[in-house]
Amino acid sequence: MTTYPLYLAPMEDVTDPAFRLLCKRFGANRVYTEFVNADALVRDVKSTLRKLTISDQERPVAIQIYGREAESMAQAAKIVEQAGPDIIDLNFGCPVKKVAGKGAGAGLLKDIPKLLEITEAVVKAVKLPVTVKTRLGWDENNKTIHPLALQLQDLGISELTIHGRTRSQMYSGEADWTLIGEIKNDPEIHIPINGNGDITSAQRAKECFDKYGVDAIMIGRASFGRPWIFKEIASYLQTGIPWTPPSMKWQVDILKEHVDAAIQWVGDERKGIVHSRRHFAASTAFKGLFDFKQTRIRLLQANTRQEVFDIMDYIVDHWG
Repeated sequence: MTTYPLYLAPMEDVTDPAFRLLCKRFGANRVYTEFVNADALVRDVKSTLRKLTISDQERPVAIQIYGREAESMAQAAKIVEQAGPDIIDLNFGCPVKKVAGKGAGAGLLKDIPKLLEITEAVVKAVKLPVTVKTRLGWDENNKTIHPLALQLQDLGISELTIHGRTRSQMYSGEADWTLIGEIKNDPEIHIPINGNGDITSAQRAKECFDKYGVDAIMIGRASFGRPWIFKEIASYLQTGIPWTPPSMKWQVDILKEHVDAAIQWVGDERKGIVHSRRHFAASTAFKGLFDFKQTRIRLLQANTRQEVFDIMDYIVDHWG
């Protein structure tokens, strides 16, 4: 039987243990932590060290680190190795200004020698497999990913995940998978090549596996409020039959479960709810409901667990 690995992308303030375990339950074949600041890790910052919290239930799990200096990245990788993940992933793709603007994440796509120096230092520093996640290049005129993929392979990385946008695109426009496919089908490439970008449906996932031949697909923003997307996609890939969640109540029960897990993880009721709001806002459970705007506003402004759950129950009673 053909296998179609599906990975949960690393996302800041999203892929904490609570959410990772939910996605794992619904079929994510690999999950990634939030990205971890190498400099803060080396400085022993408590909130950063907490991001290294992983459990056996979520394996295989990758811890992703980012930084702009080879020495601190190598030191951080050694610290991460002690946390016991299955993989150490290097973030060369984050486009946000506070990361890329400081020469880390996708900012390193403007300094390929430094990017390669960091990769080599980390690969040499640890015994675990080292993987890389990056983008097509800095901008439309500098799509450097194909030669970069060959250079990274030569340095000993185990896998490469490519987001089909440039840094300048941020998250706008459509992800371009053409170059991802070209790299995967280059006979000189022998490491797994994974694709990322705009996988929002099972049909699109199948198209990308079939058309571009990638070894795995990574799913990011489409998982917000929809951890069952992995089941949707995996079921369709194996059977060709679309899978839909059993009911609105079923979806809402999962969202409630996530709220409780987030509160427990954060350690504060209100902060846990705020932490979960992007999932309410994006969830397919509430898409397309008629005359829903005011109820949605109430849901996103609720500050207690009881209030959130009461509004969710109201939604199920009126629209479910």
